[in-house]
Amino acid sequence: MKKRIELIACVGNYKKLSLFSTVEEMNQTVREYKDAIKLSVKRSDVQARLISLLELLKRHSCKYIGVSFMCKNTIADMLAVSYKTIQRLTKKLEALDMIKQYEMKRHTNMNQTANAIVILPLKKEMTDKNTHLEAKKCPTKTTTPSLKQNINNKRNDVPVSQNKVVKSFSKADFIAHWVPERFADLTSCYYNESQTIQELWKVVKQCNRVVNYATSERAFTSQQELNIGIRAFKEFVMKVKDNKKMQNKFGYFNGIVNNLMDKLYFDQDFLESF
Repeated sequence: MKKRIELIACVGNYKKLSLFSTVEEMNQTVREYKDAIKLSVKRSDVQARLISLLELLKRHSCKYIGVSFMCKNTIADMLAVSYKTIQRLTKKLEALDMIKQYEMKRHTNMNQTANAIVILPLKKEMTDKNTHLEAKKCPTKTTTPSLKQNINNKRNDVPVSQNKVVKSFSKADFIAHWVPERFADLTSCYYNESQTIQELWKVVKQCNRVVNYATSERAFTSQQELNIGIRAFKEFVMKVKDNKKMQNKFGYFNGIVNNLMDKLYFDQDFLESF
Protein backbone atom coordinates (compact mmCIF):
# COMPACT_ATOMS: atom_id res chain seq x y z
CA MET A 1 0.00 0.00 0.00
CA LYS A 2 1.37 3.40 -1.02
CA LYS A 3 2.29 5.67 1.86
CA ARG A 4 0.18 8.79 2.19
CA ILE A 5 1.98 12.05 1.38
CA GLU A 6 1.75 14.41 4.35
CA LEU A 7 3.96 17.36 3.38
CA ILE A 8 2.58 20.24 1.31
CA ALA A 9 4.98 22.08 -1.00
CA CYS A 10 5.09 25.54 0.61
CA VAL A 11 7.58 28.04 1.99
CA GLY A 12 6.89 27.08 5.60
CA ASN A 13 7.71 23.41 5.06
CA TYR A 14 10.81 24.14 2.99
CA LYS A 15 12.11 26.32 5.84
CA LYS A 16 11.38 23.58 8.39
CA LEU A 17 13.32 21.03 6.32
CA SER A 18 16.42 23.27 6.17
CA LEU A 19 19.12 21.96 8.50
CA PHE A 20 21.82 24.59 7.91
CA SER A 21 22.10 28.10 9.32
CA THR A 22 24.42 29.52 6.63
CA VAL A 23 25.33 28.84 2.99
CA GLU A 24 29.00 28.42 3.96
CA GLU A 25 28.07 25.69 6.43
CA MET A 26 26.27 23.83 3.63
CA ASN A 27 29.18 24.38 1.23
CA GLN A 28 31.66 22.95 3.74
CA THR A 29 29.46 19.89 4.24
CA VAL A 30 29.24 19.30 0.49
CA ARG A 31 33.02 19.57 0.19
CA GLU A 32 33.37 16.88 2.86
CA TYR A 33 30.84 14.69 1.05
CA LYS A 34 32.74 15.02 -2.24
CA ASP A 35 35.91 13.77 -0.56
CA ALA A 36 33.97 10.90 0.99
CA ILE A 37 32.54 9.92 -2.40
CA LYS A 38 36.03 9.82 -3.93
CA LEU A 39 37.14 7.45 -1.17
CA SER A 40 34.10 5.19 -0.96
CA VAL A 41 32.93 4.87 -4.60
CA LYS A 42 35.33 2.86 -6.77
CA ARG A 43 33.94 3.48 -10.27
CA SER A 44 35.20 6.83 -11.60
CA ASP A 45 32.12 7.43 -13.79
CA VAL A 46 29.76 6.91 -10.84
CA GLN A 47 32.00 9.15 -8.72
CA ALA A 48 31.78 11.95 -11.27
CA ARG A 49 27.99 11.67 -11.60
CA LEU A 50 27.40 11.60 -7.84
CA ILE A 51 29.61 14.66 -7.37
CA SER A 52 27.92 16.48 -10.27
CA LEU A 53 24.48 15.74 -8.79
CA LEU A 54 25.56 16.87 -5.32
CA GLU A 55 27.04 20.06 -6.78
CA LEU A 56 23.84 20.77 -8.71
CA LEU A 57 21.67 20.22 -5.62
CA LYS A 58 23.91 22.57 -3.64
CA ARG A 59 23.68 25.30 -6.27
CA HIS A 60 19.88 25.15 -6.15
CA SER A 61 19.62 24.96 -2.36
CA CYS A 62 20.47 28.53 -1.35
CA LYS A 63 16.98 30.04 -1.09
CA TYR A 64 16.05 27.55 1.63
CA ILE A 65 19.55 26.53 2.68
CA GLY A 66 20.13 22.84 1.96
CA VAL A 67 16.67 22.24 0.41
CA SER A 68 16.02 21.92 -3.34
CA PHE A 69 12.78 21.03 -5.10
CA MET A 70 13.63 20.49 -8.76
CA CYS A 71 11.87 17.59 -10.44
CA LYS A 72 14.07 14.66 -11.50
CA ASN A 73 13.37 15.23 -15.20
CA THR A 74 14.82 18.74 -14.90
CA ILE A 75 17.87 17.42 -13.05
CA ALA A 76 18.32 14.73 -15.71
CA ASP A 77 18.23 17.35 -18.48
CA MET A 78 20.75 19.58 -16.69
CA LEU A 79 23.19 16.71 -16.15
CA ALA A 80 22.51 15.18 -19.59
CA VAL A 81 21.59 11.74 -18.20
CA SER A 82 18.41 9.68 -18.04
CA TYR A 83 15.62 9.94 -15.48
CA LYS A 84 16.42 6.40 -14.26
CA THR A 85 20.05 7.38 -13.72
CA ILE A 86 18.99 10.28 -11.51
CA GLN A 87 16.77 7.92 -9.53
CA ARG A 88 19.71 5.59 -8.94
CA LEU A 89 22.08 8.44 -8.05
CA THR A 90 19.70 10.01 -5.51
CA LYS A 91 19.15 6.59 -3.91
CA LYS A 92 22.92 6.15 -3.67
CA LEU A 93 23.34 9.54 -1.99
CA GLU A 94 20.55 8.61 0.42
CA ALA A 95 22.30 5.31 1.19
CA LEU A 96 25.45 7.32 1.98
CA ASP A 97 23.38 9.49 4.38
CA MET A 98 24.21 12.63 2.42
CA ILE A 99 20.67 13.57 1.35
CA LYS A 100 17.09 12.75 2.27
CA GLN A 101 14.07 12.95 -0.04
CA TYR A 102 10.59 14.00 1.07
CA GLU A 103 7.52 13.41 -1.04
CA MET A 104 5.49 16.59 -1.45
CA LYS A 105 2.00 17.48 -2.67
CA ARG A 106 0.62 20.70 -4.17
CA HIS A 107 -1.56 22.86 -1.93
CA THR A 108 -3.90 23.62 -4.86
CA ASN A 109 -5.10 20.12 -5.76
CA MET A 110 -3.17 17.90 -3.30
CA ASN A 111 -1.58 15.98 -6.17
CA GLN A 112 1.99 14.78 -5.88
CA THR A 113 4.72 17.20 -7.00
CA ALA A 114 8.52 17.17 -7.09
CA ASN A 115 10.26 15.76 -4.02
CA ALA A 116 12.10 18.06 -1.66
CA ILE A 117 15.73 16.93 -1.57
CA VAL A 118 17.46 17.90 1.66
CA ILE A 119 21.25 17.93 2.09
CA LEU A 120 21.99 16.43 5.50
CA PRO A 121 24.57 17.85 7.93
CA LEU A 122 27.68 15.83 8.68
CA LYS A 123 27.06 13.12 11.26
CA LYS A 124 30.29 14.04 13.01
CA GLU A 125 29.03 17.57 13.59
CA MET A 126 25.79 16.24 15.07
CA THR A 127 27.75 13.88 17.34
CA ASP A 128 29.99 16.69 18.52
CA LYS A 129 26.94 18.81 19.37
CA ASN A 130 25.36 15.99 21.37
CA THR A 131 28.61 15.32 23.21
CA HIS A 132 28.91 19.00 24.03
CA LEU A 133 25.38 19.09 25.45
CA GLU A 134 25.99 15.97 27.55
CA ALA A 135 29.16 17.47 28.93
CA LYS A 136 27.19 20.51 30.07
CA LYS A 137 24.60 18.35 31.82
CA CYS A 138 27.12 16.11 33.59
CA PRO A 139 30.25 18.12 34.40
CA THR A 140 33.07 16.22 36.02
CA LYS A 141 35.91 17.67 38.03
CA THR A 142 39.14 16.45 36.46
CA THR A 143 41.50 19.39 36.98
CA THR A 144 44.12 18.66 39.61
CA PRO A 145 45.81 21.37 41.71
CA SER A 146 49.07 20.89 39.78
CA LEU A 147 47.28 21.36 36.47
CA LYS A 148 45.63 24.54 37.74
CA GLN A 149 49.02 25.80 38.79
CA ASN A 150 50.44 25.16 35.30
CA ILE A 151 47.55 27.03 33.69
CA ASN A 152 48.06 30.01 35.99
CA ASN A 153 51.79 30.05 35.27
CA LYS A 154 51.13 30.13 31.51
CA ARG A 155 48.78 33.05 31.94
CA ASN A 156 51.32 34.93 34.00
CA ASP A 157 53.98 34.34 31.33
CA VAL A 158 52.01 36.39 28.75
CA PRO A 159 53.40 39.94 28.67
CA VAL A 160 50.99 42.77 29.37
CA SER A 161 51.91 44.45 26.07
CA GLN A 162 50.78 41.34 24.15
CA ASN A 163 47.26 41.70 25.56
CA LYS A 164 47.12 45.20 24.10
CA VAL A 165 48.23 43.85 20.73
CA VAL A 166 45.53 41.16 20.79
CA LYS A 167 42.89 43.80 21.48
CA SER A 168 44.09 45.88 18.54
CA PHE A 169 44.02 42.76 16.29
CA SER A 170 40.37 42.22 17.16
CA LYS A 171 39.53 45.55 15.49
CA ALA A 172 41.21 44.56 12.22
CA ASP A 173 38.90 43.69 9.33
CA PHE A 174 40.93 42.85 6.22
CA ILE A 175 39.59 41.17 3.10
CA ALA A 176 41.17 37.75 2.45
CA HIS A 177 43.93 37.54 -0.17
CA TRP A 178 41.97 35.06 -2.32
CA VAL A 179 39.26 37.65 -3.13
CA PRO A 180 40.23 39.42 -6.41
CA GLU A 181 41.11 43.09 -5.88
CA ARG A 182 38.65 44.36 -8.52
CA PHE A 183 35.77 42.46 -6.93
CA ALA A 184 36.79 43.60 -3.44
CA ASP A 185 37.03 47.24 -4.53
CA LEU A 186 33.53 47.15 -6.05
CA THR A 187 31.76 45.33 -3.23
CA SER A 188 33.48 47.36 -0.50
CA CYS A 189 31.63 50.43 -1.82
CA TYR A 190 28.41 48.83 -0.53
CA TYR A 191 29.50 46.49 2.31
CA ASN A 192 31.93 47.34 5.10
CA GLU A 193 32.37 43.88 6.61
CA SER A 194 35.06 41.71 5.02
CA GLN A 195 33.08 38.56 5.91
CA THR A 196 30.19 39.68 3.70
CA ILE A 197 32.50 40.44 0.76
CA GLN A 198 34.24 37.08 1.13
CA GLU A 199 30.91 35.22 1.22
CA LEU A 200 29.82 36.98 -1.98
CA TRP A 201 32.99 35.88 -3.75
CA LYS A 202 32.55 32.32 -2.45
CA VAL A 203 29.15 32.29 -4.14
CA VAL A 204 30.83 33.15 -7.46
CA LYS A 205 33.48 30.45 -6.95
CA GLN A 206 30.97 27.72 -6.10
CA CYS A 207 28.80 28.56 -9.11
CA ASN A 208 31.78 28.10 -11.46
CA ARG A 209 31.34 24.35 -11.41
CA VAL A 210 33.87 21.69 -12.42
CA VAL A 211 33.19 20.30 -15.90
CA ASN A 212 36.02 17.78 -15.94
CA TYR A 213 36.76 16.07 -12.62
CA ALA A 214 39.79 14.26 -14.03
CA THR A 215 41.61 17.58 -14.64
CA SER A 216 39.60 19.78 -12.22
CA GLU A 217 38.80 22.06 -15.17
CA ARG A 218 36.01 24.54 -14.46
CA ALA A 219 33.42 26.02 -16.80
CA PHE A 220 35.09 29.45 -16.79
CA THR A 221 38.65 30.70 -16.44
CA SER A 222 39.64 32.92 -13.52
CA GLN A 223 39.34 36.07 -15.68
CA GLN A 224 35.93 35.04 -17.01
CA GLU A 225 34.86 34.15 -13.47
CA LEU A 226 35.91 37.60 -12.21
CA ASN A 227 34.07 39.37 -15.04
CA ILE A 228 30.90 37.39 -14.31
CA GLY A 229 31.19 38.11 -10.58
CA ILE A 230 31.43 41.86 -11.21
CA ARG A 231 28.51 41.85 -13.67
CA ALA A 232 26.40 39.78 -11.29
CA PHE A 233 27.10 42.10 -8.35
CA LYS A 234 26.15 45.17 -10.40
CA GLU A 235 22.85 43.48 -11.25
CA PHE A 236 22.43 42.58 -7.56
CA VAL A 237 22.92 46.25 -6.57
CA MET A 238 20.24 47.34 -9.05
CA LYS A 239 17.81 44.78 -7.59
CA VAL A 240 18.48 46.11 -4.09
CA LYS A 241 17.89 49.68 -5.31
CA ASP A 242 14.55 48.54 -6.78
CA ASN A 243 13.58 47.23 -3.30
CA LYS A 244 13.45 43.64 -4.51
CA LYS A 245 12.37 41.35 -1.66
CA MET A 246 15.20 39.06 -0.56
CA GLN A 247 14.98 36.49 2.23
CA ASN A 248 18.70 35.77 1.93
CA LYS A 249 21.03 38.12 0.05
CA PHE A 250 23.59 35.37 -0.60
CA GLY A 251 20.91 33.05 -1.94
CA TYR A 252 19.55 35.79 -4.21
CA PHE A 253 23.05 36.65 -5.44
CA ASN A 254 23.65 32.94 -6.07
CA GLY A 255 20.61 32.91 -8.38
CA ILE A 256 21.91 35.90 -10.35
CA VAL A 257 25.36 34.33 -10.78
CA ASN A 258 23.86 30.97 -11.79
CA ASN A 259 21.63 32.53 -14.44
CA LEU A 260 24.49 34.62 -15.82
CA MET A 261 26.84 31.64 -16.01
CA ASP A 262 24.21 29.45 -17.67
CA LYS A 263 23.73 32.17 -20.30
CA LEU A 264 27.40 32.99 -20.93
CA TYR A 265 28.55 29.36 -21.08
CA PHE A 266 27.12 29.21 -24.61
CA ASP A 267 28.15 32.77 -25.59
CA GLN A 268 31.11 32.27 -27.91
CA ASP A 269 31.89 36.00 -28.11
CA PHE A 270 32.22 36.20 -24.33
CA LEU A 271 34.38 33.07 -24.10
CA GLU A 272 36.74 34.29 -26.83
CA SER A 273 37.09 37.78 -25.35
CA PHE A 274 39.23 36.48 -22.43
